[in-house]
Amino acid sequence: MSESKIRILTLIILTALIFSISSFAQDEFIYDAKGERNPFMPLITAEGMLIKVKPRQATGGLELEGIIFDNISMSYAIVNGSVVKVGDFVGDYQVLKIQEDRVLFIKDGEPFEVELEKEEG
Repeated sequence: MSESKIRILTLIILTALIFSISSFAQDEFIYDAKGERNPFMPLITAEGMLIKVKPRQATGGLELEGIIFDNISMSYAIVNGSVVKVGDFVGDYQVLKIQEDRVLFIKDGEPFEVELEKEEG
């Protein structure tokens, strides 16, 4: 093989390698906090002020994602990815009442309330 063909082949391989590496470098990681505080964000502002962190609410493994509230008819809630109504079960918890901003569950005769997290921004 001639020296010029080897150089051209080497140049093609290097170009392909550079473009494949740069395409991987463009993938940007976006952190999904899922309602929790982002651990990568500082707790102190640039001015030196402490940022208040809301205490975690015990949810018993229930994630309330949304509510479709109707005062007159049937209300629905999205819990752990499933649409539920009063009387339905999510695991061991039965939906007792759906309000505008919270859902009341019952488990083993004990009521348990999960509030809908308000979106910020």
